[in-house]
Order: sequence, then structure tokens, then C-alpha cells
Amino acid sequence: MGLFERLLTVWVALGIATGVGLGLVIPGAFQAIAALEFAHVNLVVAIFIWVMIYPMMVQIDWSAVKRVGQRPAGLALTLVINWLVKPFTMAALGVLFFEVVFAAHVDPRSASEYIAGMILLGVAPCTAMVFVWSQLVKGDPNYTLVQVSVNDLVMIFAFAPIAALLLGVTDIVVPWQTLLLSTGLYVVLPLVAGIATRRALQRRSPTAVRDLVAALKPASIAGLIATVVLLFGFQAGTLVGQPFVIAMIAVPLVIQTYGIFALGWLGARLLKLPREIAGPACLIGTSNFFELAVAVAISLFGLDSGAALATVVGVLVEVPLMLSLVWFINRRHRVPLARVAA
Repeated sequence: MGLFERLLTVWVALGIATGVGLGLVIPGAFQAIAALEFAHVNLVVAIFIWVMIYPMMVQIDWSAVKRVGQRPAGLALTLVINWLVKPFTMAALGVLFFEVVFAAHVDPRSASEYIAGMILLGVAPCTAMVFVWSQLVKGDPNYTLVQVSVNDLVMIFAFAPIAALLLGVTDIVVPWQTLLLSTGLYVVLPLVAGIATRRALQRRSPTAVRDLVAALKPASIAGLIATVVLLFGFQAGTLVGQPFVIAMIAVPLVIQTYGIFALGWLGARLLKLPREIAGPACLIGTSNFFELAVAVAISLFGLDSGAALATVVGVLVEVPLMLSLVWFINRRHRVPLARVAA
């Protein structure tokens, strides 16, 4: 990686500090930006995420996508971690910490809402940011696209039943507008643009795609940092006003993140997955589809609820933790997980 990418954690840390500082100094500006949303999807954040994803979409080779079925182990690992493991470990950790470990510091109603928010995060595996993490660990863009696409398809059918089961309710209302709009903005639209761009460039010269991707890489990283500034600016008041509560919620979320990654990494080694497939497979299950989780928490429990706060804390801790996992994977880039593809 280049110098800028190697110091990405530093830039993100500066982005966090900048976001919190600006959020406290000019909260009105961030409130105005936060109001620019449709179906709980902030349009400004969507633009920045689109900027992050587009370079990777340009790299996708559809002829290679057709061959993904010849290596199904990585896709199987993604689905097992996302839908048979992650939601249930998140629920278990929520109950452990807020009904046992932190029980003396939290009233029962707040505890149940924090647990609910954590469950909603656990049932909403990541869609958009996975493309960024995959690019940072030099994952296979074709395989990552298939993993995300299949995962989104499963989410349409599995999100509501699993959330209802773990929350103990039967009236889960899935915000379909949020789910469909997010998928369109973060997957379909940049994918179509990437395919069109790739075809046009390939007609121009054999190296045009590679040259464009290299030129767009700084913009992709800038989009990530801008997203961080906005997310932390939106929640600056909460971060400063409720640090103890946020710290309590963050503890099980951190354990969940690293624990799920460890399970995925172990599974990848057992399945002898090559690094370019194993990295994204582990990261998809580790990160969360925070727009969907926040939207459902607000619709079920209210904007000022503990459930909504828990989903927001999930957003706040995710970027630093995911960057640490990207660092972990890249530190081992000289030692492949396996020499044989699954």
C-alpha cells in the first residue's frame, strides 16, 4: 500500500476528531445535512459511500463472476457466519452484559432497549462498506460482488423472522424503502456505472481500467474519511453527553466484532480459502448494515430510545474496528491463508 493508505488509521482518527469538533461547534450545519434523507437513508452520506464503492465496481469482470460457482466455500462461509451465527451471538452478548455485567448500572427498560438495538445490528450484515474493506485488503472484486448480492437476497427473507424471534415480538415492520433504496444506491447504481465505465475503457486501451482505478483510489479514501466526519458530526452531542452509556454499549459490540471475525478467520483457514476471498468473507460478517438497523430501531422503539442509541453506537465503533481488522489482514499478506483455492 502507498503511504496514504498505510496511514489510513491516522486520517480516520483525524476525521473522527474533526467530526466531533465540528458537530459541537456548528451543530446546525450537521442537523441540516442529517435532514437530507429519504427512507432513513442520508443522501449526502450515500454520495460519499458511492464515491468509495465506484472504483471497485469498475474492477469487476463479469466473465470472472460467472466462475464464482466453482469456488462456493467462501460464499458458504459468509452465509453461515451472517445468518446462523452472528445474530445469536449478538443477542447472547447483549443479555450477558446488560442483564448481568452492567445490570447494577442500567435500569431494566433501558437494558432491554440496548439489547434490542444490538440484536438489530446483528441481524443486519453489511452491504455498502464491504466493498471498501474488500478493496483495502485487495479482495477479489468479482467474488465480493457475489457475496454481497447473495447476502442481500437472503436478508430480504431472513431479516424480519430472525429479528422477530430474537426480540420476542411478531410485529416487526421491515422498512422496505430503506432496504431497497440502500441496495439500489450502494450496489445496483454503482455497479451499473462501473460496468459501463469498464466497457468504455476496455475499448480504449488494455491498461485504461487499471489507470483509472489507480487515479480514483485517493477519491475513494477521501469518501471514507468524509463519511466518518459526517457520522461523528451527527452524533457529537451524544458522544459528549452520554460517554458512560456509550462505553457500556461499545464493550459487547467490540467483543462481537472481533469474535465474529475470529470465527470467520478460523473457518477460512479450515476451508483453505485464498486470501482474496477469505478477507472479504470475514469482513462481510463482521460489519453491519447500520442504515437498516437504525431505521428499524427508530420505527419500533422511537428516535430517543435506547435501541436507537445502541444502533448509533454500532456505527461509531465500526469504522475504527474494521480498520484494525484490515490492518490485521494486510499484515499477513505475505503469508496466504492457503495455497489452494476452495
